[in-house]
Amino acid sequence: MLRSTLAQQGMPVYSVAWGPDSEKVLYTAGKQLIIKPLQPNAKVLQWKAHDGIILKVDWNSVNDLILSAGEDCKYKVWDSYGRPLYNSQPHEHPITSVAWAPDGELFAVGSFHTLRLCDKTGWSYALEKPNTGSIFNIAWSIDGTQIAGACGNGHVVFAHVVEQRWEWKNFQVTLTKRRTMQVRNVLNDAVDLLEFRDRVIKASLNYAHLVVSTSLQCYVFSTKNWNTPLIFDLKEGTVSLILQAERHFLLVDGGGIYLYSYEGRFISSPKFPGMRTDILNAQTVSLSNDTIAIKDKADEKIIFLFEASTGKPLGDGKLLSHKNEILEIALDQKGLTNDRKIAFIDKNRDLYITSVKRFGKEEQIIKLGTMAHTLAWSDTCNILCGLQDTRFTVWYYPNTVYVDRDILPKTLYEKDASEFSKNPHIVSFVGNQVTIRRADGSLVHISISPYPAILHEYVSSSKWEDAVRLCRFVKEQTLWACLAAMAVANRDMTTAEIAYAAIGEIDKVQYINSMKDLPSKESKMAHILMFSGNIQEAEIVLLQAGLVYQAIQININLYNWERALELAVKYKTHVDTVLAYRQKFLETFGKQETNKRYLQYAEGLQIDWEKIKAKIEMEITKERERSSSSQSTKNVGPKH
Repeated sequence: MLRSTLAQQGMPVYSVAWGPDSEKVLYTAGKQLIIKPLQPNAKVLQWKAHDGIILKVDWNSVNDLILSAGEDCKYKVWDSYGRPLYNSQPHEHPITSVAWAPDGELFAVGSFHTLRLCDKTGWSYALEKPNTGSIFNIAWSIDGTQIAGACGNGHVVFAHVVEQRWEWKNFQVTLTKRRTMQVRNVLNDAVDLLEFRDRVIKASLNYAHLVVSTSLQCYVFSTKNWNTPLIFDLKEGTVSLILQAERHFLLVDGGGIYLYSYEGRFISSPKFPGMRTDILNAQTVSLSNDTIAIKDKADEKIIFLFEASTGKPLGDGKLLSHKNEILEIALDQKGLTNDRKIAFIDKNRDLYITSVKRFGKEEQIIKLGTMAHTLAWSDTCNILCGLQDTRFTVWYYPNTVYVDRDILPKTLYEKDASEFSKNPHIVSFVGNQVTIRRADGSLVHISISPYPAILHEYVSSSKWEDAVRLCRFVKEQTLWACLAAMAVANRDMTTAEIAYAAIGEIDKVQYINSMKDLPSKESKMAHILMFSGNIQEAEIVLLQAGLVYQAIQININLYNWERALELAVKYKTHVDTVLAYRQKFLETFGKQETNKRYLQYAEGLQIDWEKIKAKIEMEITKERERSSSSQSTKNVGPKH
């Protein structure tokens, strides 16, 4: 029964493919490619893709990329908006078939006596010349390890993907045969062979562990001992993704997402409504020691956050939502759970950072950079690197945006990235080594300064003197700026003062100095919060401590006149003080009062500065007494 005719045209349709969400269809029309949505009135996208007739197309649901092959002897990679991402060199014969691997990392290309294996960015891994005639169609196995090709000479050709490589520090692991891996330690040239019962489907090498999934089992090797792996059975078998953190690893298969410890103990399995595990990849899932983050496909503006130990939604269960579609997410790997941060790139290629913990108040999502293509967190400390347009950027202390945004540019390291050509991708960030894959498939290694990582280590163990000593030894602005931000974040104002002085931020040094004379610890705390721009929180701290005048005073100092008067009226105190300061402010600028509320309260009120000053003195004395009495009660505690 014919349901509907999608398209009619005067030329044959040689190939057709469903879009990832099954709401669009891609088909060929001579040299043109057409994307037709199934909704009746939606806009059709059409573009000239090849110089010859297009014979084959494929559209991958994981990476949302399109492949096309034509009689002009070229194959091309496009994004879903029809923008070209890769254009191959002309071959000797027309390209008769192309097909994506299920996970979207590889694709196969078939032509006359030719079978080629390519990376999703277009460059070629391998070229085989089987005696088959033209390969007219290619199908991948569901686990992405083998392909079958329909050949012009009546045969079917089978091929297996081997020789994948994984590297971590001094270890290199290669899949030599379907069931055999070779491990090489480049320091002493020791070679180990790992044999498996079934064929290897996926593997991952990181954090001193190699995790290998075969069609039935999962093997966990420690880099210290390759002879005794830990083995456990898998429920589904076809693992499509393995992610590792320091304490545990994540397996994704057709049935769900599973978290295991390196001892093989099952920890948790996070779930959310409408979860589709078949379209998750390393860009849309991120794992740290305490958190799992997953970008949803149904609504691409949302990130689900789960507690690793239980698999339950994090905090009060609120989702992280952004104003634009999100492309790539990454959780930082170190530090306390409460300080866990997530960085992500959105559709406009802007890079953002936000806190993972979601309790009550909405966490700020702060922009870190623009034109970002790829990002990665270091595995040893919370340093973030990314490629922005033509620059390779390292954010030595991304947390600076929460502490003192003015000095963020001073905490960066930037390097010209034009040598990486178009569309490079960060493969890994291990220790102080960043590995980048260029568009032609070659790997480039960049070493960054080891000092920021040492500084992170000192600060996390509160060795402030060592941190200052390190900065004095290195004599670099970036390091001092990082230390200044770290010290403020950890409320160590003595170190902050030294660091700000070293980078010439004199106004901030003066402000920190003025904090020393504050009588109570609540006042000091409030001023540290104000230093970081958290004015509301500073006010809450003062009001909770009963320091109403001080809360009014900070609003006067910031010219928040409305709020200052609101507090004075609410707590029935210092209304005349607020009016006096307001009048002085207007007189300085030679202005008249226009604010109705101020006019209302100023009616018939005589301002007596002597009286006001006496009141302020009294408030400060009261605060001092309170502070000293609370100190003495602490000291006269019960003796143990």
